[in-house]
Amino acid sequence: MALTTRRRALTTLGAALAGAVALPATDAWAGGGHRGPRPLWNAHAHNDYEHPRPLLDALDHRFGSVEADIFLVGDQLLIGHDASELDPTRTLESLYLDPLAARVEANHGCVYRGWRRPLQLLIDIKTEGSSTYLELDRHLRCYPHLFTTYARGRVHRGPVTAVISGDRAARIPLEAQTERRAFYDGRLTDLGSAAPASFIPLISDNWTLNFTWLGQGPFPDAERQKLRGITGAAHARGQEIRFWATPDAAGAARDALWTELLAGGVDYLNTDDLAALEAFLDGQMSA
Repeated sequence: MALTTRRRALTTLGAALAGAVALPATDAWAGGGHRGPRPLWNAHAHNDYEHPRPLLDALDHRFGSVEADIFLVGDQLLIGHDASELDPTRTLESLYLDPLAARVEANHGCVYRGWRRPLQLLIDIKTEGSSTYLELDRHLRCYPHLFTTYARGRVHRGPVTAVISGDRAARIPLEAQTERRAFYDGRLTDLGSAAPASFIPLISDNWTLNFTWLGQGPFPDAERQKLRGITGAAHARGQEIRFWATPDAAGAARDALWTELLAGGVDYLNTDDLAALEAFLDGQMSA
């Protein structure tokens, strides 16, 4: 669907969600009514597009964050882990943006009915970051009432918060914008930097480059203190923490690591196993 056609198609959504992003970040947007099952805000669907039903499987498992890798091909944003597996029918719009817009309209302004907290859409850029982000920004603007925005020094919450990861060159055009519909996924080197949470709300990094423990045996006390120092510093600045490259094979080691990550204040647990993380988090809440 052409971008101009999509703008017309989303007129109804815009009317339904008018004012959805007009509130400060500390307030909730319009939307409520009967609440559905409690979302698992700590759950992050790593490489979400590899599931049989991208996005929809993660939402069925109540995940609070999903990850989509994008490649810029012409003016299209194609979804895939590497260039060899790209399919012109699998676009960011078809797999994520259009279904999210339809769901938010059906749920009266929320991704999860009655839960007025944004779903995080982590968009991992696989092609050159600057040019890909500029095209992505053009696509996001076709959904004016769907995304959390930054404008005139304030964050205005919407049903979905887009966070840009992947190629670091995306930071340059993103940071230059005074109005935007996306935010930046920082690294631990950004922790404590001058960049505020209104630009870097999320800090992600490779677990194995920062910690030696992989869930077997006791968690070394020095590493536990290091982890809590990281999350404490991030939370004091209004930022959240995620680690990738954590053990994800079923077993006691994965459960032990997930337990320590939650106890240490990590905000998103990374997994490819949606059902397992859902069961783990439900068990934590009922314990």
